[in-house]
Amino acid sequence: MLDIRANLRAVQERVAAACARANRRSGDVLLIGVSKTVELERIRLAVEAGVPALGENRVQEAKEKVESLGRPVPWHLIGSLQTNKARDAARLFDWIQSVDRVDLAHELDRRAHQAERALRVLVQVNIGEEAQKGGVHPAELKRLLDAITGLKYLEVRGLMCIPPAADSAEASRPWFRRLRELRDAVGLEHCSMGMSGDFEVAIEEGATMVRVGTAIFGPRPPRPAVTEGGA
Repeated sequence: MLDIRANLRAVQERVAAACARANRRSGDVLLIGVSKTVELERIRLAVEAGVPALGENRVQEAKEKVESLGRPVPWHLIGSLQTNKARDAARLFDWIQSVDRVDLAHELDRRAHQAERALRVLVQVNIGEEAQKGGVHPAELKRLLDAITGLKYLEVRGLMCIPPAADSAEASRPWFRRLRELRDAVGLEHCSMGMSGDFEVAIEEGATMVRVGTAIFGPRPPRPAVTEGGA
């Protein structure tokens, strides 16, 4: 029988151990429970167990969950976002981690204004410059930031990445290090990187947010392939 509370506690202990290895405080890393495809009851159990934030990939799926569960913790959008979904995204989410182009940022700013709320965002970086993934290429990052940082209703707080698929967590280390270096170069606060299979390495390389799904909620049912924001 799946024990969400025990799973969460085990992940929190791994976060704390990784922070200790990196001479960091565990409180400096936000654990986001990735609840995409997870039914409401398991999400409720995770909230009751103390998960500090929830992450979703799809606006429509999140809409049903937010309407049912409310906002017991902040909701993060970690999947790619189409401009025509910006109105709902700006209303539903506290953080949007997948801003990767100027038109999307401007539409989110407009929709956040209409919703009378500020929206915290991360810029998604296509750290491996992979054709099938969203995100701005590293060479274009500063140009994008210059174009969107002054928007009134968006708070640009950091960077997010989904590194190339790897056979081991250790193989992702260079990608995580590169995102941290980019973050430092542009003077932002957050690095959102690392999933169930590699979040400890991500923390050692400077992650301030990790996106963990299956290690907390258990295996997910198969579904059509989409851009993955956290696993």
